[in-house]
Amino acid sequence: MNIIDFLKKSIKAHLRTYSCALGGIFLFIVIALVLSGNNDKIEQQEIIEPKEPEFLYGICIDDYDVVVDTIRKNQFLSNIMLKQNIDYNTITHIEKKHRSVFDIRKIKPGQKHTFLISRDSIVRPVFWIYEINKIDYAVFSLTDSLNAWIGHKEVTTKIETIEGVIESSLWNAVAATGGNQNITMELSDIYQWTVDFFGIQPGDAFKVVYENKYINDECIGMGKILASYLNNAGSEHYAYYFVQNGKGEYFDENGDNLRKAFLKAPLNYRRISSTFSNARKHPVTKVVRPHHGVDYAAATGTPVVTIADGTVIEKGWDSKGGGNYLKIKHNSTYTTTYMHLNGFAKGIQKGSKVKQGQLIAYVGNTGTSTGPHLDFRLCKNGKYINPLTFESPSADPVSAENKAAFEEARKNFEL
Repeated sequence: MNIIDFLKKSIKAHLRTYSCALGGIFLFIVIALVLSGNNDKIEQQEIIEPKEPEFLYGICIDDYDVVVDTIRKNQFLSNIMLKQNIDYNTITHIEKKHRSVFDIRKIKPGQKHTFLISRDSIVRPVFWIYEINKIDYAVFSLTDSLNAWIGHKEVTTKIETIEGVIESSLWNAVAATGGNQNITMELSDIYQWTVDFFGIQPGDAFKVVYENKYINDECIGMGKILASYLNNAGSEHYAYYFVQNGKGEYFDENGDNLRKAFLKAPLNYRRISSTFSNARKHPVTKVVRPHHGVDYAAATGTPVVTIADGTVIEKGWDSKGGGNYLKIKHNSTYTTTYMHLNGFAKGIQKGSKVKQGQLIAYVGNTGTSTGPHLDFRLCKNGKYINPLTFESPSADPVSAENKAAFEEARKNFEL
């Protein structure tokens, strides 16, 4: 072998050695990269957070199928349960043993109810839930324990504000803002001692700060009105809700109570058919004589309420033309009389204690009368006075010790 052939053979051998070495290095790199990639996947899998459990009526429903329905007219518990193959013993237990939790006889058509059905090898209802109202619900266990309890949905309160100018009616103006329609009735109650809502007119303005109640972003109704402003015929009226001595009431900007000692009127009336007079010609007898009351025209059966706390001192028939009547003594100074009544509220007797705004009777057409109406009379220290011009004293204002807290609360609202 000459020198040339020897050199060629040596070079080829070295190349094979280097090639194996390089190949090994390359293979190592590839394996490392693969393992690195797998580690990345492993790390990614490790940081994936588990799915949050889903709850309904306070029960984790991950292992249940949810079947929702509504109570139908003339549907009873047995009808509902038998469709789910629930035995009579369980039905009887729910009906009789859990009345202290919820009386199942009070289920109402249209109310929502739900079955939670297990996904085990044995498919069976485990819970039945009946929604008593938008917030409260009754849960009945259908397994061996047969427990029952009342639950409550979580309610979120949000403070919202509406304002507007009345074009036709307060009702329509509130509706135009998208506000809760109960606001109109609440304002009527708040201002019933100071504002005649029959006098609301176009151009009057209002602003209301109030609570709205939500469950899962669904509005279920309104809470309290916290503050309000009403401009009626140029007269400004403010109302602020404030709790004093454990009782929440409405006060004006000066801390005076908006609740007066007497309501402005004892009923919702259509019109005033006759006013207070010392010389009125009677529409039936044609005799001119005093009419020391106010006649409120209203349909027969319209509810009549007492304008203040007091005691019924007379109940019966007025032989002088007043028909069925009631007389209430409110204190040592004031009494009120309600005449031409169609009938009396249940439980109203001589000696009955009554609260301001309590139903006492119904409008009628008894006695000497040309149509259904209430003849309402107010007496002060034994003398009849005009109810329409009478200035009722206020209830307790914000006390001196609560004045600073009231002022601080009032500043939270911009009216």
